[in-house]
Amino acid sequence: MLVPYQSLLQLPAETLDNLIKEFLFTQTEDGSFASLDGEALARAIKQCRQALARSELVVEYSEEDESIAIRYRQDTLTQQSQDDGPC
Repeated sequence: MLVPYQSLLQLPAETLDNLIKEFLFTQTEDGSFASLDGEALARAIKQCRQALARSELVVEYSEEDESIAIRYRQDTLTQQSQDDGPC
């Protein structure tokens, strides 16, 4: 299930930032975010917030395993189900 962007805005800012940080950390294989200063990380968080607002990134909640994650829209289970269509 996709979480609407407007619902994300109702979360405490720290909660959304932590979700974005988790997404950012999973996007780097070499751990390069560990060496980023606070300003660079703040810029990356801002860019992710903008991508969420444009629906390039979405927040997906999985009821099956009770998890929540930011994903690229084209990589979501919801989108994949819609693409599969009726058989």
